Amino acid sequence: MLLTHRWLSKGAGQTIIDKRGDTPLETRIFPELSDDQGNQGSPPPRQLQAGLTLTNRYAIQEVIGVGGMGSVYRARDMHFPNVTKLVAVKEMINTAPDPLVRETIIQNFEREANLLATLHHPSIPRIYDYFSVESRSYLVLEFIHGKDMESIINDTSSFLPEHQLLAWAIELCDVLDYLHKHKPDPIIFRDMKPSNVMINHNGDVILVDFGIAKTFQTGIKGTMIGTEGYSPPEQYRGEATPLADIYALGATLHHALTRRDPRLEPPFSFSERPIRRINQNVSPEMEAVVNMALEYNPESRFRTAADMKQALMVVARKTGALISAGPKTGPIQGSGIKALWSFKCEDEIRGTPAVSQGLVYIGSYDNNLYALNASDGKFQWKYPTDGGVVTRPVVLDGNIYFGSEDKRLHVVSARAGKVVWTYYTNGPIRSSPRIAEGHIFFGSDDNHIHAVNLNTGRMAWRFETADAVRSTPFVVRDLVYVGCESGDYYAIDFRGDLKWRFHAKRSITSSTIGTEQALYFASVDSTLYALDPRNGWVLWRFRLGKPSISTPCIVDDLIFVGASDGFIYGIESRSSKEVWRFKTEHQVNSSPVVYKDSLYCGSVDGHLYCLEYRTGRLRWKFGTGGAITGTPLVADDIVYIGSTDHQIYALLA
Repeated sequence: MLLTHRWLSKGAGQTIIDKRGDTPLETRIFPELSDDQGNQGSPPPRQLQAGLTLTNRYAIQEVIGVGGMGSVYRARDMHFPNVTKLVAVKEMINTAPDPLVRETIIQNFEREANLLATLHHPSIPRIYDYFSVESRSYLVLEFIHGKDMESIINDTSSFLPEHQLLAWAIELCDVLDYLHKHKPDPIIFRDMKPSNVMINHNGDVILVDFGIAKTFQTGIKGTMIGTEGYSPPEQYRGEATPLADIYALGATLHHALTRRDPRLEPPFSFSERPIRRINQNVSPEMEAVVNMALEYNPESRFRTAADMKQALMVVARKTGALISAGPKTGPIQGSGIKALWSFKCEDEIRGTPAVSQGLVYIGSYDNNLYALNASDGKFQWKYPTDGGVVTRPVVLDGNIYFGSEDKRLHVVSARAGKVVWTYYTNGPIRSSPRIAEGHIFFGSDDNHIHAVNLNTGRMAWRFETADAVRSTPFVVRDLVYVGCESGDYYAIDFRGDLKWRFHAKRSITSSTIGTEQALYFASVDSTLYALDPRNGWVLWRFRLGKPSISTPCIVDDLIFVGASDGFIYGIESRSSKEVWRFKTEHQVNSSPVVYKDSLYCGSVDGHLYCLEYRTGRLRWKFGTGGAITGTPLVADDIVYIGSTDHQIYALLA
């Protein structure tokens, strides 16, 4: 069902606080509309009947909400006859006898329509249309399939889990931050409460009912409007600032965590109802965040919604709530996971990002290396090459090292993106560089492994291989290990001399990971190999279902790798015994990474999967618009991943 919409009309200098929550109090603003004053004995306005079509387009299906000045309907948009497109139609019936009052009501309704038309955020319903029919005006909005938070609280017999509310709270901070940073003027929502927070069928938060939202102008008082119990003290004085929304969010979370409705309690009495005294399952860290949001003095609260979001993310990291709790409400299939931000390049992203000093670096097949702000994805600079960039950048001492299909290794400054030096090979570079012992080691399609002096950019040596080298060299104990497309695998010392050689049946595109005891890599011959690093002898082989170009990941006693059969495998490192396997919907060319107790890996099916690494149990998956072939990067509890849909995404780990 769609949330029951409530809206409060108001005129200049008039004040109101909604004390009942479920029914707006227009009677104190417009006494002529009251049942016991100007409208005494008048029947309520007739609701639209199912089957009626507005403007020959919106076919009314049923009433889904009732407000003081009209109803909200579910309707079908008949401009799309071959599909069922549902919309929410919000109605305002203007029966005020006073012309000035009628004009004010219309202006306020139009203001909501105009406000929504300027907002573009995944947690805000889209507006499709606005029109009037005789004395009735209508907003046509995105229909939200879901349930409001107040209903979820009331329909649950026990306390909602902290991890669930934590995830919702982070999303609400995100949308409030968007509103408060709106250009040209910030927007204050002014009515944050559980009934105005929809949870859709994917488990995502949608903020609804912008009827009393307003632009914020410093030093100008507004009307005293909101919902008693959720509104802060200054809002009663008409001083609604962004800090008022932070207080109301704190009140919303207090209600959800304790099941104690603040509308039934004395105003501003949250300190008399400590959260953990009522619900011992709440962490002290979560209680502290809510208490700070509920400070009576606005200056004592979080300065911004972004600051509150950051505090909630710290709670998530410390308690492990978002990881250990499994998928969000709104099921794995729909995946309630939302990106913290995304940035679109001009072509596919097939490589892996790097993060350093607050910036994300990622290459694209639009021939550019991009630098983005790691916290919000804002563009910083891009460095152009003459070929696609699929290699993973390496950042060291203020410089970025990466290869391009233009046959060059590029070295650029990390902050400005200006070229420092370049090194030429005779073939495209699809092998990511490895830096060790003052040198850069990488392969090229010119059938060589190159060792370049880190300071001078001059070649120290190069080693000829049987075919193109597209895997990343692995360096341990003064030896460089790397495979090539012929299936040959080499151990080379720091002088460029061969120590030993191993041959797989088909190409080795997978890069090597390992220890001083064993080297692990996969091959297109459908085998995961473990070799002795001293002599190249096979310690064991594990047969995969199909070929693999995925680089293994090792954690504790487990090795993880993907294959083109669509599986991600978990294998014991000593015995080569399969522990678990997880099926995706397409081949897995991406390489897995493990962070804390979660494994992250992409698939050509377009999803990033988060699994519990010990069991292979799915925690959540995040869908993109294209294949994911690069390796996820996790830094500071954020997962960064690129997709062939041209975008890089940042997700909360």
